[in-house]
Formats: sequence, C-alpha cells, structure tokens
Amino acid sequence: MRSTSAEADARTRRRLITASLVGATGDGIYVPLTMLFVHSLTGLSLTSVGAGLTVAGLCALAFMPAVGILIDRYGGRRVLIGVLALRATGFAAYPFAGSYPAFLAVALVVAVGMWASSPSQQALIGDLAQGAERDRLLAWDRSLRNAGMGGGSLAAAGLLAVNGTTGFLATAEVLAVVFAAAAVLVVRIPRVRGRAEPPQTREGYRQVLADRPYLLLTSANFLIAFGYTTQAMALPVFLTREVALPDALAGAVFAVNTALVALLGVPATRLTLRGRRTRAAALGAVVFALSFAAFAVLPRLVSGPDALGAVLAVAVLYTAGELLHSAPAQGLSVQAAPDHLRGRYLSVYQLSWSVCRTLAPLLLGFLLDAGQWPLWTVLATLMLTGAAILLHTERSLPAHAVTPMAGSPRNTASAHR
Repeated sequence: MRSTSAEADARTRRRLITASLVGATGDGIYVPLTMLFVHSLTGLSLTSVGAGLTVAGLCALAFMPAVGILIDRYGGRRVLIGVLALRATGFAAYPFAGSYPAFLAVALVVAVGMWASSPSQQALIGDLAQGAERDRLLAWDRSLRNAGMGGGSLAAAGLLAVNGTTGFLATAEVLAVVFAAAAVLVVRIPRVRGRAEPPQTREGYRQVLADRPYLLLTSANFLIAFGYTTQAMALPVFLTREVALPDALAGAVFAVNTALVALLGVPATRLTLRGRRTRAAALGAVVFALSFAAFAVLPRLVSGPDALGAVLAVAVLYTAGELLHSAPAQGLSVQAAPDHLRGRYLSVYQLSWSVCRTLAPLLLGFLLDAGQWPLWTVLATLMLTGAAILLHTERSLPAHAVTPMAGSPRNTASAHR
C-alpha cells in the first residue's frame, strides 16, 4: 500500500510541475511580445495599448482579495483550473477585441488570470506537501517555470518570424491552447483530501491584516521584488547606454540568469534548507545589493563589447542573490500562512509582487533618467532594507516557518494570534 501511495504522490507531483512548465512556456511567449502582440491584433496605438495594459493591471489587483477567498473555500486546485481556463479564454478572445472597450475587457481577464496564478499554484502546493517536502516541490516548480519561460521566449522568436498579423494570430491560438493544456493537467491532479475546512468565523482578512509579522514579510518582499524587475526593465537600458554593450549582447544577461536559475534552483533550495529561511532570504537580498554596487562601477572599468565578460560575471553574482533569496522567501510565504486561510494570506503576499511590477516602470524610468548612481544606490538601499526587515521578523514568525526542521503543524492559526 505504501508503494502504491508513493507512486500516486509521484504522479501527482509530476502532473503539477508539468502543468507549471506548460503555463510558464505560455508566459515566456506572451511577456516579451505583449506590446507588439496587442498592437498587431487590435490595431491600437502603442500608447493606447500601454495605457490600457496599465489600467487593466491595476484593476486586476482589486480582484486579489476575492481570489484568496475562493482559494480558502474551494482549494488551490479548483481555483488554478479556473485561472488557467480564464487565461486560455482571454487569449482566444484577443483577435476579436476590435474596439478599445473590448481590448480593456480582454486585457483585464488576462491580467486577473496572471496575478491569480501564483497564489493558487502555491496554495495547491501547500495542500499537497508539508515541511521540507513543500520547499522542494516549490523549488522544482520555480526551476521548471524558469525553463518554461526560456523555452517560451525561443518560441516567441520563432512566431515573430511569421510575417505580419498572421504570426500574432498564431500566437493567440498557441497561447489559448497552452493554457488550456495546463488546465487539463491540473484537472488530472486528484482532489486533495484532508485539507483544512474553510473558516466558519468572520476572521478572514481581519486575521491577515492583524498578523504583523506576515505583513512585514510581505513588505520586505515588496522592496526586494524591485531587484527582480530591474533585470528586465532597467538593466538592458543601463548596459546599452552606460556600458555601451551592443543590443544583441544585452540579452545575454537574461539568458545566463534564466539558465542558472533553472539548473541550480533545486540544489540551491537544498542548501538553504540547512539554515533559517529568514537568514538565507536576507543573505540573498544582500548579495543582490552587492551585485548592484558592481553594476554601478562597471562603466568606470570596462565598456563596449569587451565588457561582456565582466557583465556576465556580475550577472552570475546577481543570479546567486536570486537563488539564495527566492526559495526561502517563497517558503516563508507559504509556511507562515495558516492552512485554513492560506488563500487569503498568499493573495496578500502576491500583492507585493503585483504592486511592485505595476510601479516598477515608473520608478525605474525615473531613476534611469536621474543617472546610474541614483539608480543603483536606491536599488541597493531597497535590498538592504528588505534584508533588515526579514531579520527583524525572525523571532515573531512561527518556528516551523523559519526553520525547516521545526515541524509543520496542520493548522497554525494560533501561531499568528
């Protein structure tokens, strides 16, 4: 019986991470092409598309509290199936969004699906595994998502080779199929038995908002999240403008980062599980800050194509910060959430990413115009402040959330009172 149960658990985990890989491939296709994709399919100006996507993203944040409630009531599995189906529907509808209101409606559907994917996926993982095993499953999910993003980016390049609107129509169809396939894979995951019952009291978000340690954890992640967004939004501009790196080589940093995270994510998680999650995550933030200091001095040391080696060396340091921070930080967010309110907790935590990604273009654009020293000084300060907050919360977070070997009680509501 134990062998049969272990095989069933292994199949469940394979289906989960395969669904994650498929969904990440869709993200890898869509994210690099977003502006061109929508512009080509709708015929709207790039300014209108940018404004509409920003409005849709902001409005989607208002749905996150409802997502948390749905996860707590129906479980991460059902909500994730619905979210993936929603994303498939949104991409299938994009070719028919001929007017601006129709575009806004479809963009809102896609944005809600995108923001809701992470908390529902992590809630499902929280239902399927406990303790260190939960961390390992999160690590596999994260590594394969990076691999999927990289593969999706390559697929996006192939789709761009198809001339004109035809290529983008094909992209919309591919994205709809990809997310529908991911939903089918999650459907095949057996319903989780023995998960905590939905809360019968009115505590809900009141408990989340009263949980000061968890809110501090979320605040720390909000600050450190700017380190992640910098790579895609600010670093290419900095490398081409300040370091005089050719445009074609600026993308090498992203490629190196994606490959290393995909390859080393699981081993790095095993390493961070040996200590306290708060300290490992804080160390990752400090390494982020060191990499930003290194980027700041690069223009004084090297420039042009010859600078690629130095740039890649700093990119490896940056990636080390991501590997050290991401696994324990994600583990903290899931482990510190009581089982019966995990959906609400993770939805609040997801706001740290969503709000950061919404504000990052404005902040990073301003800092880039202000010069390289303000850019890297502000970013390093954000990283160090986030690290300090993580260390400050160590004593007030539940013991099992901080130390992987401290156990993992089924319901930790009392630990947050």
